This record gives sequence, C-alpha cells and structure tokens, in this order.
Amino acid sequence: MATKIRLQRGGRKGYAFYSIVIADVRAPRDGKFTEKIGTYNPNTNPAAVDLNFERALYWVECGAQPTDTVRNILKREGVYMMKHLKGGVKKGAFDEAACQQKFDAWKNGKDQKLTAIRSAVAKSREESAAKELEQEKKVNEAIAKKVAEKNAAAAAAKAEAEAQAAAEQAAEAAETEAPAAEAETEAPAEA
Repeated sequence: MATKIRLQRGGRKGYAFYSIVIADVRAPRDGKFTEKIGTYNPNTNPAAVDLNFERALYWVECGAQPTDTVRNILKREGVYMMKHLKGGVKKGAFDEAACQQKFDAWKNGKDQKLTAIRSAVAKSREESAAKELEQEKKVNEAIAKKVAEKNAAAAAAKAEAEAQAAAEQAAEAAETEAPAAEAETEAPAEA
C-alpha cells in the first residue's frame, strides 16, 4: 500500500484549517486516513504548525511521500534534517549524541528566527495601532474645534438676541414710563 502524507481540510469557508494525515494514495483529500500526525493553520503569521515529530519522522523513514505543502512544513519543522542526520549516524559519520546536538543547534537557530519574525509583526501592529490612534485623535480634535466654534457662534447669537430683546424691553419700558411721568407732572399742575 502506497502512503502519502497530506493535508485534510477543515475549518469554515474563507478560514481554512488543515490536519496533517497519513492516507492511502487512492483516498480522497478529506476521506479516510490512517493516522493524524498534526495540524496546520495558515491563517496566522507565521503559520502555526502542531506536529507529532516522532510519528512524522517514522512515516518519512518508512517511505511515505508528502505533498509539496507538507514537505515544506516537514522541512521547516526539521523532520528532513533529522532524517539526514540519522543517515549520518547509520553510516558512522558521527554518533547519536552528536546528531542530537547538531539538531538542537539547528532548531535553536530556527526558533530564534521565528521569534524575531513574531516580535517584528507584533511591533508593526503596535506601531500601526498607535498611528491610527493619533489620526483618530486629530480627527476628534478637529470635530471638537468645529463643535466649539458652532456652540460659540450659537451662544453669541443667543446673547445678541437677548441683548436686543432686553433693549426692546427697556425701550418699551421707557415709552410706558414717559407717558406715566408726564401724567404725574400734569396731574399736580391741575390741582
């Protein structure tokens, strides 16, 4: 039976999530499989991979053929590096301890690069969020300035209307008081 290491699609429309499975070559993509050895989420940056390293190495050594995407995933996770180093141990080029030491050094370098990528992505997100916040503050200040100008104009118009109304009332009061004062001054003259 020829086996293949392939991706099995899951997730919802527009947000794919894959399982890494061992399946017969004749089985359909989302059909029957022999074993699930991990998951792959391409929606994160960098893509998240959860892999059972020992089982993946076992199946690669048994001759299971990976698809192109799975091959890239296995290379990134170090499965092919370990297979290569174990080949050196079988040939007697170095021992098992040296093999593990070389693999650990390679994996640490890879992890440092991945950490640097994650920190750069997080930093760029923070910078873009700060930039958007500054732009939003500027827009809010402009809106507040317009509202303050509008309120000041409305207050000035209201004060002017009140002053005009007060002047009109004063003029009316003066008109009503003037005839009353004339009547008072004329009334004592008649007596």
